[in-house]
Amino acid sequence: MSTMQWQGICEFTAVAESGNFTQAAKKLLISTAQVSRQVSELEQRLNTKLFYRTTRKVTLTEEGQLFYQQCRGILDRLENAERSLTNLQSTPQGKIKISAPVTYGERHIIPLINQFLIQYPQVEIEVQLSNQRINLIEEGYDLAIRLGQLDDSSLIAKRISSRQHFLCASPSYIEQHGKPEIINDLKHHNCLLGSADFWLFSDPKSKDQQSDKKIRVTGSLRCNSGLGLVDAALKGIGIVQLPEYYISEHINKGELITLLEQQQREQEGIWALYPQNKYLASKVRLLIDFLQDNLN
Repeated sequence: MSTMQWQGICEFTAVAESGNFTQAAKKLLISTAQVSRQVSELEQRLNTKLFYRTTRKVTLTEEGQLFYQQCRGILDRLENAERSLTNLQSTPQGKIKISAPVTYGERHIIPLINQFLIQYPQVEIEVQLSNQRINLIEEGYDLAIRLGQLDDSSLIAKRISSRQHFLCASPSYIEQHGKPEIINDLKHHNCLLGSADFWLFSDPKSKDQQSDKKIRVTGSLRCNSGLGLVDAALKGIGIVQLPEYYISEHINKGELITLLEQQQREQEGIWALYPQNKYLASKVRLLIDFLQDNLN
């Protein structure tokens, strides 16, 4: 591509993305008149009208939309090439925006992020803890930590750890109500529920090792807090099924007893997700690798 062919491309792209010549000029640190002139010369060179212009806004024509998509891809690849060279020698710096589930984030992700910040003091990290599935692209996140089965999506997923679910109850509950010996026995027990009304167990009849069997259960408590369910189980109210980071300490102390171990599920993944169409900055890749190396 000759130098002449490049002229006006950055100005055109900036106007297309901001919808305004003035805002495009501010972004490029040049005058509005220069932006307007470059875009006009580009339209003349292409012999194509790229924008509809009114006193209130600027919008792309059909031809302009097609041209923008091609230009954006070229500029992205150019920026990625420059970044890949710069990142080889540069110290990680800048902001990372990350989302993680509340309890897992508090117990495992944030302590590691704090350690990461000590190691890389020029990085800034914004963490939002939420159990809601956020849209990474629309809300401007670089990274999300997700637990368990993933929904089909356009996101790239990297497995950084795993977790194990346990079925358990307190000694006082077992003394009063007995142990379930098979899964069907659970219909006679008080099962303390989270957000779902079923539990998952391994399916011995399935040839697929990753296959799970859903069992619908009922009980006197439904609570979207794992800590709340743990408290109820410790007080002998019923049986719970929870990840080990909620209950391992209580199991080790004998305060909770595991049940139906033979039909315990396989470990499920803990994932780092990021948009596939977004350039993965070295600082984000470094954080993902750091989490993977340090999560137990």
